[in-house]
Amino acid sequence: MRTRTRHLVAALVAGLMTLSLAACGGDDVADTDGFTVGLLLPSRAVPRWEHSDKPLIEQRLKELCPRCTMEYANAENDAARQREQLMSMITKGVEVLILDAADTRAVRSSIQEARKADIPVVSYDRLAEGPISGYVTVDGGQVGKLQGEALLKAMSDRGNGENVVMLNGDPTSPNAAWYKRGTLSVIKGKVTISRSYDILGWSKDNAHTNMSAAIAALGPDRIDGVLAVNDSIAAGAVAAFKSAGVRKLPPITGQDADIEAVRRIIRGEQYMTVYKPFAAEADTAAAMAVALARGEGLDDVSTTSTDSSTTEDIPSVLLTPSAVTVDNIERTLVKDGVYTVDQICTPELRRACEKAGLTR
Repeated sequence: MRTRTRHLVAALVAGLMTLSLAACGGDDVADTDGFTVGLLLPSRAVPRWEHSDKPLIEQRLKELCPRCTMEYANAENDAARQREQLMSMITKGVEVLILDAADTRAVRSSIQEARKADIPVVSYDRLAEGPISGYVTVDGGQVGKLQGEALLKAMSDRGNGENVVMLNGDPTSPNAAWYKRGTLSVIKGKVTISRSYDILGWSKDNAHTNMSAAIAALGPDRIDGVLAVNDSIAAGAVAAFKSAGVRKLPPITGQDADIEAVRRIIRGEQYMTVYKPFAAEADTAAAMAVALARGEGLDDVSTTSTDSSTTEDIPSVLLTPSAVTVDNIERTLVKDGVYTVDQICTPELRRACEKAGLTR
């Protein structure tokens, strides 16, 4: 995947969302027409898809096009099921598709079928192969860099050694390789990667199994840091250490800012997570979908262009992620309205939240 950035930057996305209303015809047009948008998400294993992305996309679609409806399906990590869901939506006559591919290669032929039916496809979070009309994601290289930088800092602050276990994403996702490249650009040559595993399905259980294997092979005292690519995988790593009777966990990274991960950070079980601006990502996808369904271009929405292995110059938006540690939860997640302090700080965490400066 190759991306070419124009003079605009992702920081302008919020302003572009306002422009997209005008580009999509404004309120007068939105009040007089309607169509169906198909939304296909990849799994329930990662909480953000159902808890954040789906409701945010649905809300923004209603704002941009009050008469529009949304057809929704979740593949539950089954590429064949997602192909069937996509073909079903084509048959039902949706006007546009927002697709987060369970398997970016396997869905290629279905996207080609959508093109034959004149149904544009917006690739969401992961860049699918085939004739994609628009693409929105968070800069995966920067996600990996933030994780690598945080892990190095945590290991240095704790005076740890240099042995790292990497728990990477599902190899069927191009994002997994993107994250890994970003991480290695920071940590390569500065640590020893003692074990590296690709976690199928981004699964907590698979992460637990692989982390347990690393603990058994290396011994917990020889694991100085864990590069867990997302919060579900981090949860599996934490559970593996606890199962092995380890009380003092090494620094463990994450991604997605799941609320349970935030609570683990407050408890000291997970060092950090990466917060990706879900609302901006959902807003952009909705704006792209509405514009494409109305036969309009994406110049007022996209800030860059991307080449996939099959398609060149895909209008794209790459958003900027942020690292979250115990020291900046309030300045990031609470400030942006992702969670309230009351949602994060359960009764058992009140004392830890007070220590983190999170209680009123």
